[in-house]
Amino acid sequence: MTVSGLSVSVVGSSNQGKEKLQNHQLRRVPLKPDKARKEGATYGGVIVANIKSAKKRVLVTRTKTARNKAIRSGVKTEIKKVYAAIESGDKSAAEEALKSATKKMAMAGSKGVYHDNTVSRKVSRMAQAVSKMD
Repeated sequence: MTVSGLSVSVVGSSNQGKEKLQNHQLRRVPLKPDKARKEGATYGGVIVANIKSAKKRVLVTRTKTARNKAIRSGVKTEIKKVYAAIESGDKSAAEEALKSATKKMAMAGSKGVYHDNTVSRKVSRMAQAVSKMD
């Protein structure tokens, strides 16, 4: 008998081993999203945590991950605006975009989305690129 690519041999002539195997297969069926969310940590989309605090940590992690993703996306957009202004050759627009990007990146750094040194390095490179403009 094969189960998901593994060969399993059932010892004895009784059907007890086969029933256990079938029950095991039934338990591996993915849960519905509503039930999965109530359960806790995920494994392939199915939540597996049993302890209440672990379930809460999964939900909190999802929330924080979504927030961090949104902040990173906003920072990337601001950086693109700076470099687009540099490409177009408009120094005043580049300076305004740099000011906006610097603020957004500093806020991201203060929230722990980016490391402070990363923020400093990126701001420095953008400021250097803007100052090199004619």
